[in-house]
Amino acid sequence: MKRAYIGLEFDTAICNSSAGTLIVAGVDEVGRGALFGPVVAAAVILPATALSILVEAKIRDSKQLSAYRRQELTQKICACSLAWGISFASSTEIDQINILQASLLAMKRAVLKLKVKPQLCLVDGNHVIKDLAIPQQALVKGDEKSLAIASASIVAKVWRDDLITRLALKYPLYDLEANKGYGTARHLQALRQYGASPLHRRSFRPCQIEVAAFGGKSGV
Repeated sequence: MKRAYIGLEFDTAICNSSAGTLIVAGVDEVGRGALFGPVVAAAVILPATALSILVEAKIRDSKQLSAYRRQELTQKICACSLAWGISFASSTEIDQINILQASLLAMKRAVLKLKVKPQLCLVDGNHVIKDLAIPQQALVKGDEKSLAIASASIVAKVWRDDLITRLALKYPLYDLEANKGYGTARHLQALRQYGASPLHRRSFRPCQIEVAAFGGKSGV
């Protein structure tokens, strides 16, 4: 059974706290479990006037939405948000500092791209962002509880999917347009047959294969 649409209660309670109306950013990442490409994060600040609009739009956790519906909602979210930012950590950074730290780094970069400084960041998961001089609250399954986090999840998912679709033209062996970098059977078979590309995450066990000859190391 699918979860109910995300409601207003959590965001309204935070925005209208005892400290007065707060500027709250929802922060989430996508691509953490993929084998290929960057981990992407988005930060979204929703004004109070946008909350009911997005509830009426029936926002869900991005994983429960079709690609077409995510595209539609991303346009609506960006149009009614106070500010939004997107950033990423590359495959190389993931291999250097591990996927958790790379995810937090991508989140930090997304928050710092906001044109409006939030007074509180709601961060999906059970870790807060390191070295971020803004109050934070980690929220497990936040994309199921907060409109701001769910909105960030949708925006980040659309941006990353578009990026991987473009990269699929450069790396056609891995069925990336279909799997978006995740470890499907066809993707794993291609890794065994052709080796890993320069944008695969070499610290992930399925990618610890001799690098295929693509004639270049540029990329995300």
